[in-house]
Amino acid sequence: MRRRSLLVRHRLLAVLGLLVALLIPTAPSSAAAAGTPPQVYGAWHCGDDFCTWGRVRSVAEFDSMNHWLIDRGDGRPSVNVVVLSFVEPQKLLRLTDDATTVDGVPKGMTPEIVQYFTSRGVRVMLSIGGITYTDEWDAALSENATQLGLNAAALASRLGVGIEIDYEQNTDPNLTALQAFIDAYRSVHPYDASGSRPAARLTIDVAAGDRWLIAVNRKATADWLRTDTPVLDYANAMVPARQPSASAATASWQEHVDGKPQFAPPVPPLAPAKFTGGLYVAYGRSPLPECTNFAGSLQSATGSYVQNVAPNGAGSTPGMLGYMFWAAEKPSTRGLGTQPPNTCEGGVGAGATAYSVPVPMPPLRQG
Repeated sequence: MRRRSLLVRHRLLAVLGLLVALLIPTAPSSAAAAGTPPQVYGAWHCGDDFCTWGRVRSVAEFDSMNHWLIDRGDGRPSVNVVVLSFVEPQKLLRLTDDATTVDGVPKGMTPEIVQYFTSRGVRVMLSIGGITYTDEWDAALSENATQLGLNAAALASRLGVGIEIDYEQNTDPNLTALQAFIDAYRSVHPYDASGSRPAARLTIDVAAGDRWLIAVNRKATADWLRTDTPVLDYANAMVPARQPSASAATASWQEHVDGKPQFAPPVPPLAPAKFTGGLYVAYGRSPLPECTNFAGSLQSATGSYVQNVAPNGAGSTPGMLGYMFWAAEKPSTRGLGTQPPNTCEGGVGAGATAYSVPVPMPPLRQG
């Protein structure tokens, strides 16, 4: 009887052990978890006036609001690129001087602010457009797309920065003129795979997935973001209307990897090495874990996907290019920004450490 009890007990323990093994997922190998580390890990930056950059700021005052970007707590930057947002396209075309702009550029986008970042190894880019300036993009492209491209190239040379195209026209975008803008820019700053010339860095923003900004995304993927004949350096898959779940974020990014063959005309697949994924760090009235708590953040929860997603028809290497965060300091008239006391060393900065983000940014994968 005792032997039978022991046998039953051993069988129960074996069954329990099997159940535990099934319920607790096996941890991936370190190589699988690590994958391809992010090369781009950056933040769009809206200044302190909701993306206008309309006034000159002292470096000391700017640092008091933004020190976390250049110091994650141990003296190393939290990011390796910042994108100052936004330049108004029509003003850049016409080299406008007004209360907030000089030579077509927001007054706050000064050489001193650029140097604040570049002196710490952080790359700087200027974003032209944004959703607020969609009509201005249309008008400037219609007026003189080539001159707009030449003016953008001259601005990049003058400040030692790259340029981001943020043309958020969802219905009938002027792609012929946008091609002329890109051709003009590249006539001054040819594509540079080494990444050694800041002004040669030219990128574009696309939607979080393939179902908005479809025409812009289709053109960019088919003609400008190819791995065999690259024209633009990479794309940023922007944030959706609100912070997604981890599964929703990766589903959107997978749409770019897969393309949309069922669309007419189809959207081709995009190489994972040719785009970043966007997440919010400032949204609503409560601090986000993406800003303050890496362990609970989406950049942590999606890390395995971002580092390991396989190409599906374009590209040859696994892993997306990295992350971009919307947006530093004060992106909206409502809700929190990332200025003190809501700074992001614990989220973005801790992620830079966890992923061993290189600062300065290295030459980017080309496929």
